[in-house]
Amino acid sequence: MKGSSMTTHMGNITIDNEVIGQYAGTVAMECFGIVGMGATVKGGLVKLLKSDSITKGIAVTLNNNKLTLDFHVIVAYGVSILAVSDNLISNVKYKVEEFTGIEIEKINIFVEGVRVID
Repeated sequence: MKGSSMTTHMGNITIDNEVIGQYAGTVAMECFGIVGMGATVKGGLVKLLKSDSITKGIAVTLNNNKLTLDFHVIVAYGVSILAVSDNLISNVKYKVEEFTGIEIEKINIFVEGVRVID
């Protein structure tokens, strides 16, 4: 199990990176302008990930007891990418830090594509 751990006065707590990624992905999907998580497949094509494989679009790393999250997202056509990114960063930072108790050092956003929403 590759996870993030912290020590408290009562013992050690280890949170699997997959759990952090799943939670962060769920929070990200609630943000306005995010269509979904994307993953690059063969030939440079971008695939929209289904909600059950959302963690493939998120990388979680822990360095010096601080988290770094990399999001590969697909945004809605016609929205401001800067506004969507700012919203994503603030929501994810607040909710993931509250959920895990681990400080987030950095959130990187990679826009993999744009989709028209019906």
